[in-house]
Amino acid sequence: MRPLKWERSTGIYLLVFSFFLLVPFFYDNRTILFLMTQIFIFGIFAMSYDLLLGFTGIVSFGHAMFFGIGAYSVSVIIDRNEPTMGYLLLGTIVGIVIAGVVSLLAGLLTLRLKSHFYAMLTLALAGLFLVLAEKWRGVTGGNDGFTMQIPEFFKDRGHLYLTCLVSLIVLFFLVRRFTQSPTGRVVMAIRENEQRVESIGFSIMFYKVAVSVISGIVASIAGVLYILSLRFVDTSVFATDVTLDALLMTIIGGVGTLVGPLIGAGLIEVAHHYLSELASVHWIFERWLILFGIVYILAVIFFPRGIVGSLQYMWAKRSAKKKSSSKEKDLAS
Repeated sequence: MRPLKWERSTGIYLLVFSFFLLVPFFYDNRTILFLMTQIFIFGIFAMSYDLLLGFTGIVSFGHAMFFGIGAYSVSVIIDRNEPTMGYLLLGTIVGIVIAGVVSLLAGLLTLRLKSHFYAMLTLALAGLFLVLAEKWRGVTGGNDGFTMQIPEFFKDRGHLYLTCLVSLIVLFFLVRRFTQSPTGRVVMAIRENEQRVESIGFSIMFYKVAVSVISGIVASIAGVLYILSLRFVDTSVFATDVTLDALLMTIIGGVGTLVGPLIGAGLIEVAHHYLSELASVHWIFERWLILFGIVYILAVIFFPRGIVGSLQYMWAKRSAKKKSSSKEKDLAS
């Protein structure tokens, strides 16, 4: 990897993250802290999806599988033993290992072919894990799920908030570093033109599988944090809706931008929270996903680059125009 290079955007990100780190020290509203925690968790999850879709061009219909693996690994191990930090760490490691192995197998089996085979296999595997969780009631509690105790440290909402935020910051900079590395450049080149990258000697399969494994592991960590915030797990963590949420967050925020999915996660979680509260006003707000379906269609038609992608495009266009006009002035003088 190249040595770390300080960029102006890094300073902006650190400034924004620093602001959020200070929030629990001067604002302790439990509802808002919980909402922010959910945004950080789904921001991590959407970022893992963007790594697949936005940076590599791989579509997954079963990304919730990795989220659910992380959630159930921690829940079952803590529930069967004691709610201590040691068992939480053990459950997290188990979740990461299982997610890594499953994503490795899914990648090895399908990524040699077209990416829609990966999409279909992940959808089938997510369905398989869902059925397994429903039928293995003795361990998973079936559709009813189960509640569990968590380590004392995370019962404090402020501590959980900071843990989720720090996890987001660390994962964001790690994934960003990966996408800016030579390996990340090859991954993005694969997204643009697989045949050309293969013709110059790179192993397409290796890079795609590597991204699949990294993405699966990051998604499983989001699942672990999600369960800590709810203290309850059921089979909904494997549902297709969870994958669709990640897709929506990525598309609305901006595919292939990393920051975009975080903004998308913020918009959707805030809208979900406040629209659900309006359910008593009109029945349409109970089906808030319908509204997001409309937003998704409009976003794809009018803003295919998403919020961040559109802003980057406008900025690049403006810079190019400025350079062109300054060149013209130089020539005229």
